[in-house]
Amino acid sequence: MREQKIPLAGVIGHPIAHSRSPQLHGHWLRKYAIKGHYIPMDIAPQDLESTIQMLPKMGFVGLNVTLPHKEAVLELADLVTDRAKLIGAANTLIFRKDGKIHADNTDGYGFMQNLLQSAPKWNPQAGPAMVLGAGGAARAVLASFIDIGVPEILLTNRTRERAEQLKADFGDKITVVDWVQAGNAMEGVNAVINTTSLGMVGKPEMRVPLDALAPGMLVSDLVYSPLQTKLLRAATDSGATAVDGLGMLLHQAAPGFERWFKVKPEVDDELRAVVLR
Repeated sequence: MREQKIPLAGVIGHPIAHSRSPQLHGHWLRKYAIKGHYIPMDIAPQDLESTIQMLPKMGFVGLNVTLPHKEAVLELADLVTDRAKLIGAANTLIFRKDGKIHADNTDGYGFMQNLLQSAPKWNPQAGPAMVLGAGGAARAVLASFIDIGVPEILLTNRTRERAEQLKADFGDKITVVDWVQAGNAMEGVNAVINTTSLGMVGKPEMRVPLDALAPGMLVSDLVYSPLQTKLLRAATDSGATAVDGLGMLLHQAAPGFERWFKVKPEVDDELRAVVLR
């Protein structure tokens, strides 16, 4: 009788010590009594290709991918999902039994699941949304907003050209707003999402005026360190619904775990507590 291989998965990045993915997946492995392991690996860019080729031979069934490898892994994959192509990056790799490498991006999925779980009464189609930032995270947010039927997206970025590029990629639902007008443009929107690093520990504070935040709005910050940012505190004070960024991290991890370990994991308060330790 052939011995069952213990499935291995992990996360690759450079650096990687800050990643919370090992706590997250480790909790699920223990909770569901799965014989498997999840390992953080610091892989330099010049070693990426040889690592990706070697890991399946060592028993790895897949990987999470973080900075700076999320774009480069698309070139190494045999199959790339439509959403990963649209976002221009992958955060999840599946090493298939036929030897092919499957690349996906679950950031947009994680973002939207977090909003729907945290604010179940929010209707994405009820009005325009405003997105601050035009990097990789913004691409995932735009893709998920368009997919769920948000009627208009106001996009603003400190460098307008980057926002214009996203409009060219994502189409007519995007309206670019100058960064200096961001505070005024928030008036009457249905949702405000920060995808920039402003407000993160060690980064500059957000200086966008937030007077337009009001009851009925959904406000989410993808920054989760600190958990309560200036934007989220202002949202709570205004009577808006504030959703922190930690849930996105938790929800984006679930599809990969299910594909690798064959169990659909639950995102709950217990998991949040484990990751925040």
